[in-house]
Amino acid sequence: MGKLVIEGNRKLSGHIRVHGAKNAILPILAGSLLNSGKSILYDCPCITDVDVSAKILNGLGVKTKREGETFLVDSSSMNDFEIADDLMREMRSSIVFLGAIIAKKQKARLSTPGGCELGPRPIDLHLKSLKQMGVSINEEHGFINCSAKDLHGAKIYLDFPSVGATENIMLAAVLAKGETVIANAAKEPEIVDLQDFLNAMGAQVSGAGNNVICIRGVKKLHDVDYRIMPDRIVAATYLAAACITQSELEVTNVNPSHIESITSLLSDMGSELVIKDQSILHRPTGNITSIGTVRTMPYPGFPTDAQSPFMAVATLANGSSVFVENIFESRFKQVGELRRMGANIMVDGSVAVVRGVPKLMGANVSAMDLRGGAALILAALAADGVSEIAHIHYIDRGYESIEKSFSSLGAKIKRVEE
Repeated sequence: MGKLVIEGNRKLSGHIRVHGAKNAILPILAGSLLNSGKSILYDCPCITDVDVSAKILNGLGVKTKREGETFLVDSSSMNDFEIADDLMREMRSSIVFLGAIIAKKQKARLSTPGGCELGPRPIDLHLKSLKQMGVSINEEHGFINCSAKDLHGAKIYLDFPSVGATENIMLAAVLAKGETVIANAAKEPEIVDLQDFLNAMGAQVSGAGNNVICIRGVKKLHDVDYRIMPDRIVAATYLAAACITQSELEVTNVNPSHIESITSLLSDMGSELVIKDQSILHRPTGNITSIGTVRTMPYPGFPTDAQSPFMAVATLANGSSVFVENIFESRFKQVGELRRMGANIMVDGSVAVVRGVPKLMGANVSAMDLRGGAALILAALAADGVSEIAHIHYIDRGYESIEKSFSSLGAKIKRVEE
């Protein structure tokens, strides 16, 4: 358990490269089970969620190895179908391994997932969809036991465009008999990245990025080399940092089309942006404008993962901003900690009203979840005085050595082990 110590009120400058996407690499690591061979993944971020995924793979008998930003998986030795309870509790997205394990072993056993406590994130859509594909499911004593003697395609309509459910169906369907059609599928770029990875192994998946995804089952997949897409939420976080500190900063290895809702918001807040094919240059204008109302929505709407960092920016904006959280019930955990730094924020259910203040003050605060922790870092970078941020293990789940990244831009930030 460590903490970050940040001396604020300093400008950032230079350029920063975005690492591979957390929300893309995790389902792709699950997908690496399907080819019973070797997968070489490039630009794999060094984050703790990847470490947990590696432990899950190892527990299934799979060999893994990291060489810098390259991650190697050899699933030819997979010999188990159960994920340890402690690993399921550690990371909510571990549920995405379910579809791949069933496809390979025709059975799976795991407990209900854990991770950041963001409120109810039910897996009923996952289980309902897999049942339509011939999976028998028995839930007892906190465990989910699955078996599938005849895994087959199905026409599946999702009541909500769940990213995790879409991914689990795709992973189960690539080796199932017949065709699977997912209607009202999630459209996030990470879904497209999973499709591209699966197709690079010989799968037949089409439609990702649209409402309907079609998967034609194949009998066998082959070895693959694949590069992970850039992390759009990390890119959004760096741009938010540039805005809150009113700094000129270039963010590279970014796909601007993935974060149009972010860049549009930044423009509304008064930032000047120079957008190129794989980079975005942020130029400050000396003023942060309040942003009216922001509603989190499934892609291509404003991402829930960016709500917390941009709430931090809004604390120093001129005027009032309103955030409406439509995805998770408990996504305002950063509010109390931001208030400790002088922020003026009122919360009523799923709505938070942020009234900009002239300045924030350094304080001792604690990260409550991944993106809320990032918000506290941004606030600390702009605040007067020194801030200490505890419980940074949440932040390490999705940001690779974040203190080194900001230090390279001129921030005075260090990690202190406790």
